[in-house]
Amino acid sequence: MLETEVCRVACIATVDQLEVICREQGVKCEELGISKHNLCDYEVEYLCDYKKKVINLGKTQIVQELYLVKWKGYPESSNTWEPRKNLKCVDLLNQFWEDLNAEMQRQKKRAAPRRLDPATVSQLIQRAKLRQTLKRWETHLNSLGTHKGHIYVRNQVDLEGPPKNFTYINDYKVGDGILLNEVSVGCECTDCLENPVEGCCAGASQHKFAYNELGQVRIRPGLPIYECNKRCCCGIDCPNRVVQRGIQYSLCIFRTDNGRGWGVKTTERIRKNTFVMEYVGEIITTEEAERRGHIYDKEGATYLFDLDYVDDEYTVDAAHYGNISHFVNHSCDPNLQVYNVFIDNLDERLPRIAFFATRGIKAGEELTFDYNMKIDPVDAESTKMDSNFSLTGLPGSPKKRMRVECKCRVPTCRKYLF
Repeated sequence: MLETEVCRVACIATVDQLEVICREQGVKCEELGISKHNLCDYEVEYLCDYKKKVINLGKTQIVQELYLVKWKGYPESSNTWEPRKNLKCVDLLNQFWEDLNAEMQRQKKRAAPRRLDPATVSQLIQRAKLRQTLKRWETHLNSLGTHKGHIYVRNQVDLEGPPKNFTYINDYKVGDGILLNEVSVGCECTDCLENPVEGCCAGASQHKFAYNELGQVRIRPGLPIYECNKRCCCGIDCPNRVVQRGIQYSLCIFRTDNGRGWGVKTTERIRKNTFVMEYVGEIITTEEAERRGHIYDKEGATYLFDLDYVDDEYTVDAAHYGNISHFVNHSCDPNLQVYNVFIDNLDERLPRIAFFATRGIKAGEELTFDYNMKIDPVDAESTKMDSNFSLTGLPGSPKKRMRVECKCRVPTCRKYLF
């Protein structure tokens, strides 16, 4: 019996648009979750408008609050005005008033009028739609990772949505002509921290064990970290497997209010010397980095990070491929420090770049690192790790380039990024 060939065509409509079509046409769809039991159900998607209506009851006047409701799965032509008592969506009501009050402040008005003008209504609808877009992006980001921490996305500043031409990844994307050689040997320790055999993986490379029993880095910046790898006898709970376990804290990508674009803040307390995130992107050669650097410099932004632990042969470009580190801003007084990390690849030209907390970081505090960091220049080995972030491929010294103003606002600000 021959199997019937199935022709599949990509649909350009979104899931929300398909749901609207199904409800308009009275069509049930199992994949969209539309059945005969909920075909005519009404759920508030967001609130569009607000007004107060005066009702005369003899000598008594009653002021009724009405909200224009966008119903989930229905076209905007099906929007209806509903009295407050009919609405059970407390969170959406609170969010509507938060947006409306913010808009009133922006317009320098003390309180909302009885009827909103079209420009205000348009702003509220755009913000409600943006919130949905960011929520979908947030869900997508968290679906890609296996890490413990959750990623939130918030924008209370403007109507900017997810970045265009950017693909979120959790591991390096290797560029053309670059080969990552996997490690061929691993440790034979039964307890890598308390009873390391020949110094564990770090000892095999003539270096110190990097972590204490709490997983905090205990070696100075500039020294490399050698973690256990896939060929080691120990398991994933080994004290020498920290960076490879991924982000352990819940973080928030948020829109800054001083022109620095997106930023990243922590939603929980981070202990000093603990791992926060990796700097992930596309690994390219210095020649390719030089070509891209000219382009990025004209655009006024770059995400090039030299992998110059021993030789300046490769660069990480996080402009179009990257993880949450893509959104971390610069500070002249940062709370993150860079370390070179080696796990399944021991090629010293291709370390993984890991950010560790330089101090205790409070919940709600923005995460930053110094784009022009210098790692302990007193130590000869440490100077191998000077990152010169964002300078790759740009001819001449930083002084010859157009100076970029720094907006970090710390007391020790150098006033310029480069």
